[in-house]
Amino acid sequence: MAVRIRMKKMGRTHRPFYRVCAMDQRSPRDGRVIEELGYYDPMCPETDARVLLKSDRVDHWLSVGAQPSDKVAVLIKKYGTEGTHLEQQKAALERLGKRKEYTFVPEPAAPKKPEAPAEEASTEGAPAEEAAATEEAAPEAASE
Repeated sequence: MAVRIRMKKMGRTHRPFYRVCAMDQRSPRDGRVIEELGYYDPMCPETDARVLLKSDRVDHWLSVGAQPSDKVAVLIKKYGTEGTHLEQQKAALERLGKRKEYTFVPEPAAPKKPEAPAEEASTEGAPAEEAAATEEAAPEAASE
């Protein structure tokens, strides 16, 4: 049985995702796999974080004669055991991890003051109108 290391397409329409697998050469692209060796996500914003391989298992399959496809051969060269982009991959994975730690917390809205009774409003007509004007300006400033 001839074994190939190639990609199995997963995901949905317009959102591809691939698993790097050891497969029989005669099986269809999305057919039965012998072993899954990693993944490749072309939609990831960090270029060097798109691939994650199980290097020890890839080395095992290469040592027993498995042949990688053209694209997988490039990925193994970059991100395998002796890969040329391993340091950049670690840095990219750290940057992606920091993005998950950040959570947006909206500013709490200013508490509304209870309205003064009508008797007080008539005695302090000018200050009440100024307070109402500042309350209307505050939500506009917060929304911007």
